[in-house]
Amino acid sequence: MFVDRVKIYAKAGDGGSGCVSFRREKYVPKGGPDGGNGGDGGDVILRVDRDTNQLSDLLYQSRIVAKRGESGHGKKKHGRSAQSLVIKVPSGTSVFRLPERELVIDLVEIGEEFILCKGGRGGRGNSTFKSSTHQAPREFTPGQEGEEGQFQLELKTVADVGLVGYPNAGKSTLLSKLSQAQPKIASYPFTTLTPILGTLEFRDDYKSIRVADIPGLVEGAHLNVGLGHGFLRHIERCRLLVIILDMAGVDGRDPRKDYAQLLKELELYNEELLEKPRIVVANKMDCQASKQNLKKFKRKWKIPILEISAQEGKGLDVLTREFHRRLLK
Repeated sequence: MFVDRVKIYAKAGDGGSGCVSFRREKYVPKGGPDGGNGGDGGDVILRVDRDTNQLSDLLYQSRIVAKRGESGHGKKKHGRSAQSLVIKVPSGTSVFRLPERELVIDLVEIGEEFILCKGGRGGRGNSTFKSSTHQAPREFTPGQEGEEGQFQLELKTVADVGLVGYPNAGKSTLLSKLSQAQPKIASYPFTTLTPILGTLEFRDDYKSIRVADIPGLVEGAHLNVGLGHGFLRHIERCRLLVIILDMAGVDGRDPRKDYAQLLKELELYNEELLEKPRIVVANKMDCQASKQNLKKFKRKWKIPILEISAQEGKGLDVLTREFHRRLLK
């Protein structure tokens, strides 16, 4: 099961208490305060990990509590500070504080770390209160409490290109032709239920881009109908959108209406998605009905459109050159 959204409770460790102690040694007539300080509590840290691609581990570890610091001891021995608790998350993780759903941070760069909850400071032992006028202090301070809170973590796929289209438009087939990714391909809707990433490599200059096959959407996706936000959330970080249309209309669909509905769903979810650069692709041009449907589409939508057949691999060289021109030049 692919997990891209989880709620967690996180609490950093409390600081250890300071110690009240007095020096007691044989043949030493005058003792003095020697209580040590408490150790600091452990932090809860989120770290972006290259080998983590979803949030499934946190689904079964929704309560994250770091250890507390050790209390101070006599002879001015300070308590040991607790180790930080590091939680690995995938690149593209957004962190929201609940219940306000306030965005705390977006974690994108591999190796990036963020202190989600700061550990409490250790308390002061009585030795730190000694002065020339207060030579036998019994004061101490308890350790501070560690920070805590409820959070929601959401994964938004980090890719250069997002393949957008209705179910059965040919997104998975196209991704399998462009990269070494092996998405599930079948003739029924919603064969792709989770975002799948592939890497498109250019042999001329040894550069590469990441392409994401985003799960297909249906009308009302902005209201979370069908795969809903599970689709729309993952295209927010894409630099280039590729709108793939089934020009053959094999499921009785009209490519003209499909394109209008796709743009509408993007706008209703987030208007900024329409401002992203996009390429419109007419797929399945090897089918007999495609040419006539393409003529009707061009009469209604006077926009540039690339013709391909992902199944037969036709037109993909033109498409990949367009990727290179827009993203790598």
